[in-house]
Amino acid sequence: MRKSFTISLLSIILFITFFPQVSAQDLRQQLIDFDWSFHLGDLMGASNPGYDDSNWRKLNLPHDWSVEGEFGYDNASGTGYLPGGIGWYRKEFVLSDNLKDKQFIIQFDGVYENSEVWINGNYLGKRPFGFISFYYDLTPYLKFGEKENIIAVRVDNSNVADSRWYTGSGIYRHVWLFTKNKIHIQNWGTAVTTPKINENSADVRIVSSVANNSDQNTNLKLLSKIIDEAGNIISKGTSEIKFQPDTEYEFDQTIEVSNPKLWSIENPYQYTLVNELYDGTLLLDKEEIKFGIRSFQFDAVKGFFLNGENLKIKGVCLHNDAGALGSAVPEREWRRRLELMKEMGANGIRTSHNPPSPELLDLCDEMGFIVMDEAFDEWEVGKKKWIKGRNVGFDKGASGAEMYYSQRGYSDFFTEWAKRDIQDMVRRDRNHPSIILWSIGNEIDYPNDPYSDPSRDNYKPWRPPAYKLTEIARNLSDYIKEIDTTRPVTAALANIPLSNEIGYAAVLDVVGYNYQEKFYANDRKEFPDRKMIGSENGDALEAWLAVRDNDYMPGQFLWTGIDYLGEAGEFPNRSNAAGLVDINDFKK
Repeated sequence: MRKSFTISLLSIILFITFFPQVSAQDLRQQLIDFDWSFHLGDLMGASNPGYDDSNWRKLNLPHDWSVEGEFGYDNASGTGYLPGGIGWYRKEFVLSDNLKDKQFIIQFDGVYENSEVWINGNYLGKRPFGFISFYYDLTPYLKFGEKENIIAVRVDNSNVADSRWYTGSGIYRHVWLFTKNKIHIQNWGTAVTTPKINENSADVRIVSSVANNSDQNTNLKLLSKIIDEAGNIISKGTSEIKFQPDTEYEFDQTIEVSNPKLWSIENPYQYTLVNELYDGTLLLDKEEIKFGIRSFQFDAVKGFFLNGENLKIKGVCLHNDAGALGSAVPEREWRRRLELMKEMGANGIRTSHNPPSPELLDLCDEMGFIVMDEAFDEWEVGKKKWIKGRNVGFDKGASGAEMYYSQRGYSDFFTEWAKRDIQDMVRRDRNHPSIILWSIGNEIDYPNDPYSDPSRDNYKPWRPPAYKLTEIARNLSDYIKEIDTTRPVTAALANIPLSNEIGYAAVLDVVGYNYQEKFYANDRKEFPDRKMIGSENGDALEAWLAVRDNDYMPGQFLWTGIDYLGEAGEFPNRSNAAGLVDINDFKK
C-alpha cells in the first residue's frame, strides 16, 4: 500500500502529542503508532473497555518484544534462541461528533502472530499469518464526542518454534486509521498497469473499486490525474457512473501518457496517480499512488528483458529482521541496507520467505531494485524446524508407529487462510513497479521434508504424496491471477527432479531453481520452452558462471544479502552468517 494522503501539519502534531482528537474533514489516513499500552503475558478480560491498564508499559509502535528478551538455550535455535509468548496492546482515542457519518478502518501492516482485535469490547476478528497486512471496519462499534474508544490487540507467538528463522513478536509494523466517507475508494482498491508502451506514448490503465455504503443513489465521477516528478499534471481522464446504495463498482479507464519516462534500475522514475472521487462538485475521496511505466519479459532463450533491454538479475535474498532491531525495522535501516546492496552490485531483492514491509517495497521502487515478492515458506504440511542447532522433525520408524514429523507453523492455517493471504499480498503490492515475480512458496518440495513420491529412491509411503504440490501450486497461481495477470508466478524449487516428475514445475510461469545449477543445462534441453531463474544460490563462482555464460538464465538471488537472526547453530550462536554483509551492516 502506498502511504500518501492529505493531513494538516497541525493535526499531525496534535495526534503525536496527545490522544488523537480526529475532527478535520480531510483526515483520510493517519498513523496511529503512538501512545500504546503493552503487557507481556496473557490476561483475562484485557479486551474489555473498562480494563485497568494503568500499570502497563507505555510505548510507540512498531514494537518487537522478542528482541527485548533474553537469549536462552531452552528457546529454539531457528528463531535465534529468543523468547516468544503472548502479549496485549491497548490504545484509546476520541472522535468528535461531526464524524458520526464517516466510516473508519484500522489497518495493521504486520502483527506476529495469531492476532485478535477488539474495539470497545467488540471482537473484530483474527489473523494467524504474522507477515500479512490486514484491516477491519470499526464503524459499527465507535463512540463519538467525549467518549473514549479502546482498541485491544492480543498477539500469540507462544509457539516460537513455528519458523525456520527469526520472526519477532508483536505489532512490529505500522498501524493506520482511515477516515472515509460512506462512498469511497476501497482499501487496496486501485490497480495501475501499463499494458502498452512505445517510444512516443504509454497507455496507463486504472481500475478502481468504489463502495457505496450509503442509502443514497448518486452520480459519481472519478477524476484520475497523472503527475510527473516535477509536480506537473501530464495527463488525466474522467469516468462517470450512476451508483445505487450498498453496491460496489469498478471504474476502468485508460489514460495516455506522451513521451513517457520509463522506470528502470538506473533511473527508477515514478509518476503519481491522483484519484479524486466526486458527487457533483463534492469531493468524497482522494488517493495518491506512485507507479512506474515499464515493461518486462522473461524469455526461454534469451533470459530477462526490462524495457526491451536484456538484463542479468544480480539479486540477493533478504529476511525480515535487522539484527538488534529485531523485526521492527525502521525505513532508514532498510534504506541503509539497500544502499549497501547497491554498492556491492545487486539489482534485485527476493523477500525471503514472506510478504515484506510496505516500506521495503517503496524503497525498491525508489532505488531501482527488481523484486521477487514471496508469500509462503510452507503450505499445508509443516517443515522441520531448527531446534537446539539441528533441523528437527519426526517420522515413522521401522515399526510404522505414527509420529509427529514436523514442528507446527503456517501449515496450521494454510488450508483456511492461504487464498485470502496471498490475494491480500497481491492487492497490497500490485502497484509497485519493482515487483516482477510473485513467488508462491520456498522449497516446499525440499527433499528432507515430508513430501515423498514413488518415483524417488528415498520413497517413504507414510509421508504425504508429492503430487499434491502440483494441485496446490495451480490453485495458488490461479488465486494470484484473479487479482493480477501482469506478472508471472514462480516458486523456489529445491528438488527439481521430483518437481519435474510430478508436474509441479510445469504449472509455474517461471521455474525457480534453489542451488540446482547442475540441472540448468539438462532442463534447458528437456523443456525448451521453460523460463528459468536462480531463485536461491550460494556465492560460489560456478553458480554465477552458470548464469553469466548462458543467455537463457536471466539471473539469480544469492543466499543471502545480509546475515540474519535465527537458523542458528548450537547455543550461544544467535544468527546465520551466510550474508555478504554481517548482522551489524558491516561488509565482509
